[in-house]
Amino acid sequence: MPRVQEFVELWAAESGEPERLVWRARRFRVTDMPTPLVGPAEWWEPFAGHDVTPGHGPLAIAGWRFQASAEDGETHVFDVGHDGRRWRLLRVFD
Repeated sequence: MPRVQEFVELWAAESGEPERLVWRARRFRVTDMPTPLVGPAEWWEPFAGHDVTPGHGPLAIAGWRFQASAEDGETHVFDVGHDGRRWRLLRVFD
């Protein structure tokens, strides 16, 4: 799937898991268990050049993948990430 670079509004539970989002003026409710997308932990960046064999550098939740549906039944799988200020839509799967 091609990458999408759009901002979305996202509401999350206290645990951080997405519950609903607004994309292109449409409200979608999460209809499955969100899956965390992981990437290198930000605090590890100064040490990223070091060899940590065996294994890899520490990971942190970098975003979420989840299925969400609109009231009319339109359903997509969304990948979202937070850029430090806003939620960004990364991919949409039909």
